[in-house]
Amino acid sequence: MSMSRAIKAPLFVALALAVASPAFAESVVRSQPAEAGLSPKGLARIGEYLKNEIAANKIPGAVMMIQRHGKIAYYETFGVRDPGTKAPMTPNTIFRIYSMSKPITTVAAMMLVEEGKLQLDDPVSKFIPTFKDTKVGVEKKGDDGKATLDLVPQRRQLTVQDLMRHTSGITYGFFGEGLVKKAYVDAKIFSEDVDNAGFADRIAKLPLAYQPGSTWDYSHSTDILGRVVEVVSGKSLYLFEKERLFDPLGMKDTSYYVTDKAKQPLIAEPFPNDRKIGNDAEMNDPRILRKWESGGGGLVSTIGDYARFVRMLANGGALDGKRYLSPKTVAYMGSNHIGPASGVVNGPYYLPGPGFGFGLGFAVRTEPGVSVMEGSAGEMNWSGAGGTTFWIDPKEDMFVVFMSQTVQHRTRHRVALKNLVYGAFEK
Repeated sequence: MSMSRAIKAPLFVALALAVASPAFAESVVRSQPAEAGLSPKGLARIGEYLKNEIAANKIPGAVMMIQRHGKIAYYETFGVRDPGTKAPMTPNTIFRIYSMSKPITTVAAMMLVEEGKLQLDDPVSKFIPTFKDTKVGVEKKGDDGKATLDLVPQRRQLTVQDLMRHTSGITYGFFGEGLVKKAYVDAKIFSEDVDNAGFADRIAKLPLAYQPGSTWDYSHSTDILGRVVEVVSGKSLYLFEKERLFDPLGMKDTSYYVTDKAKQPLIAEPFPNDRKIGNDAEMNDPRILRKWESGGGGLVSTIGDYARFVRMLANGGALDGKRYLSPKTVAYMGSNHIGPASGVVNGPYYLPGPGFGFGLGFAVRTEPGVSVMEGSAGEMNWSGAGGTTFWIDPKEDMFVVFMSQTVQHRTRHRVALKNLVYGAFEK
């Protein structure tokens, strides 16, 4: 269909809050943009940009929220949630958030750290014994010029902190090159449905791409962290997160699968030609219940739900009178854990980008310049492969959550939207 004729449904603050989840609606202060130090004219440019993207058939639709100084300054929806049904985008639309699952799983693990049940320097093999003998794959060229993979021992055991900051040596196989990545593909780790325990054992049997603690490499680390949470808590990852985060925060539509048939029509869908992620993976169908609960990329959520989680972090670990993490813990998570003193170097696929380090579960901005995106030092952010993103700017007392379903245009949108948001500042 022509997206220039698609349904466009911008919702201003009052309407958006009226149809958002009740828990979220009750916890925010309604405001005009100027009250948050933002220009209505500047914010209007965000809508113009997204409407143009929809008219050009780049995305079916999107929803975006900006909160500054405790006030919702922007909350609008655009286009349709599903190009097939043409159902309009609404605040209760459910998105695959992919790697925006990682901060949630990391927060769950840090709750166990605060309780003394888990330590960052614990070896992962303490909880998943199969990791004790995992080898490191080192590529070498043979006499015939062909690359071969030598398997060598770990110089030290990979730790819980390594899982949180992607320095475990575990990798992803669906993008990039190298014999270890090829081993991931050849192992068909996604074949047949296994639970988190079975998935962790599959990863443990594969070689590490780097020595633990040496290199930042994006990976299944947070999936393994989810299994650690299960072992320590004695509960499934979803049940632990539901009891400790989702239910208390009012995140009623956040889960690993959408089994309620009444909610399945709310799932956002990309254009049919915009579903491929990496070399050989495609967007999953959350309507199909599986055993695997991917702490690194399996959650679905709404913008209202995820904004509750982000607002809790932005508030230093508390929301609506309930504390989830100590403010010191949140500040520690938002520190750069791969700085020069860590000895960690950036791998060839360093996703945080120039001017950013990495904390526990998300990227952290170390320099206000360098990057092609505006922002402040101390910013915490992460994104999902399916087109969602968030960032927290403590200096400006602001957070932003954006949700769409696009693989092809996600990186471009992150840059443009960030610059549009900061371009709307009046003070």
